[in-house]
Amino acid sequence: MRIFSKGFNFSQDGPGNRLVYHLSGCNMRCPWCSNPEGMEKQAGKDYSVQQIVEECVSAKPLFFSGGGVTFTGGEATLQKTELFEVLKELKNNDIHVAIETNGTAKYLSELEEYIDYIIMDFKHYDDKEHLKWTGVPIDTVKENYERRCNLGRAQHIRIPLINGVNAKNPEKFAEYFAKFDTKNTVFEFLPYHEYGKDKWKTPYQIKNGFVDKKTIDEFNKIFKENNLVLVKT
Repeated sequence: MRIFSKGFNFSQDGPGNRLVYHLSGCNMRCPWCSNPEGMEKQAGKDYSVQQIVEECVSAKPLFFSGGGVTFTGGEATLQKTELFEVLKELKNNDIHVAIETNGTAKYLSELEEYIDYIIMDFKHYDDKEHLKWTGVPIDTVKENYERRCNLGRAQHIRIPLINGVNAKNPEKFAEYFAKFDTKNTVFEFLPYHEYGKDKWKTPYQIKNGFVDKKTIDEFNKIFKENNLVLVKT
């Protein structure tokens, strides 16, 4: 398993105190990415499945407040074979597992048996705009979201809000999400920041990406009017 960063975070990458692994490689090229150093699959260092499992088991006393292990990226699902092996072992060791994903894996349903908490990005409601900004079609993202809604599976949808990219028309976002059964779905807005700006080796493309409080308040208002539950208001 190729990993470019790892460490503990509390309540940022799933519930409680969590050991977070950033897996190398991503199929998207979002110009606002906070972890551009992990986009390439050769970034980071190789670990065996056994090394990861042993590290997670030894860290169990630190998984307080409902914590556990989170796999993120890059895009964790790109390392399907290794991820499958690790997830099965962590399940056998009764360790709570979360995954942060861009939702593009067609085989996400195969992984879900071993995942306790899924956080999925949803970067745009419009197919053409999603392709323009991420380099990847939105079809599978929507398929995974809709499938989990139809099955009543719990999911945490994160929407990065970036001025000039997707911070307009909250009605369009809400209209799409509300078409499905969201009783087990929560939503979270991630206002644009520049934490990863200095890590880019190529010129940083986002100009004036910050969103103001009025915009965030409008998104909150529209989502609440559509009975979409928010993690943060």
